[in-house]
Order: sequence, then C-alpha cells, then structure tokens
Amino acid sequence: MLTAGEECQRALSWLRSVQKPDGSFGESVQSYENPSTKGQGASTASQTAWGLIGLLAGSDTGDPAIQRAVSYLVSRQNSDGSWSEDEFTGTGFPCVFYMKYHLYRNSFPLYALARFRNQMRNSTDFRAMMFNPADFRMRSGFQGAR
Repeated sequence: MLTAGEECQRALSWLRSVQKPDGSFGESVQSYENPSTKGQGASTASQTAWGLIGLLAGSDTGDPAIQRAVSYLVSRQNSDGSWSEDEFTGTGFPCVFYMKYHLYRNSFPLYALARFRNQMRNSTDFRAMMFNPADFRMRSGFQGAR
C-alpha cells in the first residue's frame, strides 16, 4: 500500500508538524526566498484545503489532524458558502511574481470537504452529485433531449 511507504509517512509527519493548533495551514511566499519558513504564514482556506487533501490521502478520517482541518474550514465558511482569502497562494515564477487565483479560496476547500465526506462514507464513487442529462434544464430554458 502506497500510504504505508516511508515517503508518505514522512509527508504526513511534515503536514502534522506545520498544522496550526486551530487546524489551519498557511505558507507565505517568503518560503521561496527562505526555505526555513516553509509551512509558516497566515492561514488560508486554500492552503488548509491542500493540507487536508494531503492528510486524507494517507491517513484515516478519524485522525485528529484531519478533524481539526475540517473544523477550521467549516468554521471559516462565509454565510454565502464562500471562504475569504487575501493572501496570494499561486506561484507565477517564484521570487519574480506571484498570482492570485480568485477561485482557489472556494474550489479547493469545497473539494477537500467533499473528499472528506466521501471518505467518511467509505464511498468509492467520488462525485458531488449525479443527474440525468435529460432532466437538466439550462437557465436559458433549453431542456435536454427528451
């Protein structure tokens, strides 16, 4: 099993070592200039989601680190379902320029929480929902083939 390998266990240990007590993860772009700052920085929803995805890949959903990351994301979700994130978490060219991907703050937490839910249910079918295309109605009023 891949997750039993030494490399995977080292990665899980590192993730646990940089996870903040509130369950979040964060890393500043300074880590490109100063490697000793890896895993340090303001907490972000997208980076917490990335940490959670990593933990889910190699650990059981009952792992306290997973539970803390899930709790952090759920508690920081805005009433409209989004997450707030001011930091730049996308790399353009390290130490030259950085990018802000505006959907990272929503897409990665949503994916991580859905993956957590699916793993909690022992699901092998990882999709958020299923619909019959014939029942799909577009906002324009177009209806699928009948």
